[in-house]
Amino acid sequence: MRRATVGKLLGLAGLAGVAASGVVIARDERERRAYSADDVRTRLHERAAAAAETPSAADR
Repeated sequence: MRRATVGKLLGLAGLAGVAASGVVIARDERERRAYSADDVRTRLHERAAAAAETPSAADR
Protein backbone atom coordinates (compact mmCIF):
# COMPACT_ATOMS: atom_id res chain seq x y z
CA MET A 1 0.00 0.00 0.00
CA ARG A 2 1.04 3.54 -0.50
CA ARG A 3 1.78 5.84 2.40
CA ALA A 4 -1.18 8.08 1.56
CA THR A 5 -3.56 5.14 1.72
CA VAL A 6 -2.18 4.00 5.07
CA GLY A 7 -2.49 7.53 6.43
CA LYS A 8 -6.09 7.80 5.28
CA LEU A 9 -6.96 4.46 6.87
CA LEU A 10 -5.35 5.48 10.15
CA GLY A 11 -7.23 8.77 10.07
CA LEU A 12 -10.55 7.04 9.47
CA ALA A 13 -9.83 4.56 12.27
CA GLY A 14 -9.07 7.46 14.61
CA LEU A 15 -12.32 9.21 13.72
CA ALA A 16 -14.27 6.01 14.28
CA GLY A 17 -12.65 5.64 17.71
CA VAL A 18 -13.50 9.20 18.69
CA ALA A 19 -17.09 8.76 17.54
CA ALA A 20 -17.46 5.49 19.46
CA SER A 21 -16.05 7.10 22.61
CA GLY A 22 -18.52 9.96 22.29
CA VAL A 23 -21.42 7.55 22.01
CA VAL A 24 -20.35 5.68 25.15
CA ILE A 25 -19.89 8.90 27.12
CA ALA A 26 -23.27 10.26 26.01
CA ARG A 27 -25.02 7.01 26.98
CA ASP A 28 -23.40 6.98 30.43
CA GLU A 29 -24.32 10.64 30.96
CA ARG A 30 -27.98 9.93 30.09
CA GLU A 31 -28.07 7.03 32.55
CA ARG A 32 -26.51 9.17 35.28
CA ARG A 33 -28.98 11.99 34.80
CA ALA A 34 -31.92 9.58 34.89
CA TYR A 35 -31.63 9.31 38.69
CA SER A 36 -33.54 11.68 40.91
CA ALA A 37 -31.84 13.25 43.92
CA ASP A 38 -33.67 10.82 46.21
CA ASP A 39 -32.48 7.85 44.14
CA VAL A 40 -28.88 9.04 44.33
CA ARG A 41 -29.13 9.60 48.09
CA THR A 42 -30.63 6.15 48.63
CA ARG A 43 -27.95 4.45 46.55
CA LEU A 44 -25.19 6.30 48.38
CA HIS A 45 -26.59 5.25 51.75
CA GLU A 46 -26.80 1.64 50.57
CA ARG A 47 -23.20 1.71 49.34
CA ALA A 48 -21.98 3.30 52.59
CA ALA A 49 -23.78 0.67 54.66
CA ALA A 50 -22.31 -2.13 52.54
CA ALA A 51 -18.83 -0.63 52.86
CA ALA A 52 -19.22 -0.37 56.64
CA GLU A 53 -20.14 -4.07 56.86
CA THR A 54 -17.17 -5.22 54.81
CA PRO A 55 -13.93 -5.42 56.81
CA SER A 56 -11.07 -3.51 55.24
CA ALA A 57 -7.45 -4.66 55.08
CA ALA A 58 -6.55 -2.17 57.85
CA ASP A 59 -9.09 -3.78 60.22
CA ARG A 60 -7.53 -7.24 59.98
